[in-house]
Amino acid sequence: MSDHVAYALLAYTGLQIWVTMGALKSGHSSILPYFALIVLVAAIIPACRMFEQRWDGISDSEASNPELADRFKRDRLVLWLCALGLPFLLTGLFKVAYSLM
Repeated sequence: MSDHVAYALLAYTGLQIWVTMGALKSGHSSILPYFALIVLVAAIIPACRMFEQRWDGISDSEASNPELADRFKRDRLVLWLCALGLPFLLTGLFKVAYSLM
């Protein structure tokens, strides 16, 4: 899980920067995109650590247990969906909030 967390953090941070820069280029002269970038990068680290801690204390013999395979796949899927989806979702929410101001 540690490898997935590390790569998901890289993907998430890269996407968040890319999405935020796109929002800045679209003409918004607000601090909201910068705020979104800081908050979202800082918020994802504890969430990823939660995934890693769940699997960190498992021994090799426990890790080979087939009953844990589905839970591992689910956690891995949720981790990657969050890493790839949250930058777009949350930056979109910040854009909507900005347009309502």
